[in-house]
Amino acid sequence: MFSEERFAEAEGEVDKLLALTQSKGKAVLDLCCGPGRCAIPLAQRGFAVTGVDKTPLLLEKGKARARAAKAKIEWIEQDMRDFVRPGAFDLAINMFTSFGYFDEKEEDRTVLRNIFTCLKPQGTLVIESVGKEWLAKILEPIMSERLPDGSTIVRHQEILDDWTRIRSEWMLIRKGRAKSYTISHTIYSGQELKERLREAGFREVRLYGSLDGTPYDQNARRLVAVGEKE
Repeated sequence: MFSEERFAEAEGEVDKLLALTQSKGKAVLDLCCGPGRCAIPLAQRGFAVTGVDKTPLLLEKGKARARAAKAKIEWIEQDMRDFVRPGAFDLAINMFTSFGYFDEKEEDRTVLRNIFTCLKPQGTLVIESVGKEWLAKILEPIMSERLPDGSTIVRHQEILDDWTRIRSEWMLIRKGRAKSYTISHTIYSGQELKERLREAGFREVRLYGSLDGTPYDQNARRLVAVGEKE
């Protein structure tokens, strides 16, 4: 999930993100930061970045990459449902389909309310995810990919609960051995995610089909929601 290619892509994604939001402040919350794919280039551009993630392994990888890049980042190991720092951030980001991993939808609402609390007045939230509309067009039950090291990733995907959730089983096959891991998460349409942000207190919510700011229409490959705290 976090190949070197994806790290390289993050450089351009961060520039597009900043152009899209026009954020004037320097305090950034990267919620579900993982190994620092976006946190590190943001820090290199002069932002004061706080990266929050509950997975120790990913945080350790992020810290190592940040040291190598000479990027200063505050790393916090905490569940996204629990992190709250009132009025501390000008910009909050949640990238790479990192929203909706809880069985209860009320927990998604809790996360959004917490983010709203964390933002300063006129602060901005960006959620970048896969949209239900695009997923319905391209979903295949079984997908496979050959990795550069010769390993193979096989992914089996299944829609659940009346098209509200998706379950994915990832299997890594390497040197004759296989390991699998299953994850499930809620899938949102553009309108559903927009309503969730408004419920959390965001008054101005815009949807895009990419970080380039393209429309969220039949050609949209990603769902990018931008919410403003008035």
